[in-house]
Order: sequence, then C-alpha cells, then structure tokens
Amino acid sequence: MNAWSGRFVVVWVAFGVLSGGWLAVTWGGEGHRPAMSHGGAAMQHGRMEVGDTTAPPAVTLVVHKDLKAGWNLQVRAENFRFAPEHASTAHVAGEGHAHLFIDGKKITRLYGEWYHLPALTPGVHKITVTLNANSHEDLTVKGKVVSDTKEVHVPSK
Repeated sequence: MNAWSGRFVVVWVAFGVLSGGWLAVTWGGEGHRPAMSHGGAAMQHGRMEVGDTTAPPAVTLVVHKDLKAGWNLQVRAENFRFAPEHASTAHVAGEGHAHLFIDGKKITRLYGEWYHLPALTPGVHKITVTLNANSHEDLTVKGKVVSDTKEVHVPSK
C-alpha cells in the first residue's frame, strides 16, 4: 500500500465509522476495495453466461418460518455445487457460491443450502439468492441471472 492509498483508507474508515459502522461489513472479509461496498450500495461483479451446457444451473429459494425467531432459508441448487474452498478463485464450471440479498441489498455470501435469517422489520421484504461463480460473477442462462426471489410479510407487533 502506497502513502496515497493509506490516506484513502484512513479517510474511508473515518467516513465509515461516522456513517453508522457499515464498514465492518463492507471491508471485513469480502476481500474487495471499499468502493465495491456490500453494505449499502449495489455490488456489481459482472455476469457469466453458463447456459450453453446440457444441464445449466438453476436455483429455488424456500423460506421456512423458524418456530423460535426469524426464517430459515433453503437454497436448492441444481447442476451446481457450493465450493467455499474455491471462493475468490478462477471460475470452474458447475461450482461457486450464492449471494443473498434482502430488498436489493447484499447481505452475505452463502456456501451451502441453509441460512438462518434473524428478525426483519415489519413490512414486505424481497429475499433473493443468486448463483455466482467462484470469481463472483452472477451466473446467467440465456442472459437471465440464475436467481430466485420470495416475498416475506412481517406483521407489525
């Protein structure tokens, strides 16, 4: 890191702390530059067409209400293997990870079929999962992102 980029990081960290602490999410583990924020801005990794195979990937999201609190999300992927050991490496056909979005905001990466989602604020929320290459591009089939979206209605207390 050169002196200029070090100053940029200090300014970025100060901005992040003063703006509500989103920096802990955006910088802490995704391995991206700050401008590629996951914690509020839309993340753009690009797209990768994978529909030219006889068995293209597909995904179905199932939302199960947890009896204690929140929801259990089940990500049913077809012709796709979750490969956390290859995250952030070169694309390998048929493997990768998923990205979880709530109301259009990226929440996290998913490396397996299940994820517990804690409480949401009252209202209607759109929960989306996308299948992604190891190198993070959205996988597409015939130009359409391989994804599924479900709505969750959270009543007021």
